[in-house]
Amino acid sequence: MTQQQPANVDQIEALVDKLADIRRAIGQVIVGQEHVIEQMLITLLAGGHCLIEGVPGLGKTLAVRSLADSMRLKFRRIQFTPDLMPSDILGTEILEEDHGTGKRHFKFEPGPVFANIVLADEINRTPAKTQAALLEAMQERSVTYAGDTHPLSAPFFVLATQNPLEQAGTYALPEAQLDRFLLHIEIGYPSEEEEAAILARTTGAETAHIEPVADADTVLALQHLARQVSLSENLLEYINALVRATRPGGPAVSEAVREWIRWGAGPRAGQALVLAAKARALLHGRFAATRDDVRAMVLPVLRHRVILNFHADAEQKRVADVVEALLEELPAPDNPVDA
Repeated sequence: MTQQQPANVDQIEALVDKLADIRRAIGQVIVGQEHVIEQMLITLLAGGHCLIEGVPGLGKTLAVRSLADSMRLKFRRIQFTPDLMPSDILGTEILEEDHGTGKRHFKFEPGPVFANIVLADEINRTPAKTQAALLEAMQERSVTYAGDTHPLSAPFFVLATQNPLEQAGTYALPEAQLDRFLLHIEIGYPSEEEEAAILARTTGAETAHIEPVADADTVLALQHLARQVSLSENLLEYINALVRATRPGGPAVSEAVREWIRWGAGPRAGQALVLAAKARALLHGRFAATRDDVRAMVLPVLRHRVILNFHADAEQKRVADVVEALLEELPAPDNPVDA
């Protein structure tokens, strides 16, 4: 599957340079976490949404806030709580009176979801009805209220966080709703050097300030450019084979899949892997995706789409173990010559 590169090379180079500017701006505040920043930017370039998981204090909220600060985009944070209602996210109608005529009418008051970058903090702390309201807006890119449809701003990017600890009183996201997230990003503890740098940077008198280096038009142009990145036919077939290999009911299922997987990934996983590989290539200044791009994005694409069974839980297996086994069993094709 070969696509033509846009004619204006100078424009492309300028857009790619903007990506480097964004990463440098975020680096003024965030120490380490390169893979987290990279995967957030990949999700943004692919036009999707991401779920970020990590224990408290690892800078999930700061990373999202820094990404928003690096661009001239409207940012809203929604703190999810057990009593949060769908109208608290989507908006509601208020009764207004026309002082000239005395007539009353309902006016839609947009909620915090009407922004370019939305941080859904601790999304698993709110009931399913409120979760579904946000996830429907993520999928449809619009909000329907009282029969009227209100389009959301473009670009529209949701970053949801959840805490793997303190599961009492939480509401796990259903698998069908998890599938709406392009990537599932895990944040681990920083290295010793990174943690020392965090202590030094965050306890002094001066605080870092991020100057915006991009705007909405730049992001939309980058998203359009990411879809034009070339991805060869053999890589497309490899992605299709990887996703289909996660399904335990297949004709040539591997031992790891048969033993550990209850449900495999659906077609949306293949779409996500193609877009994520293209976005990663663009982020690294390339206009053709390679097998390394595909293999780098397999786990964050499949982490929340592959459902393990009881035997995997009993043996303390993770989706990463299944993905590693699949990558060993399915040889990646050679990179195209023009990559």
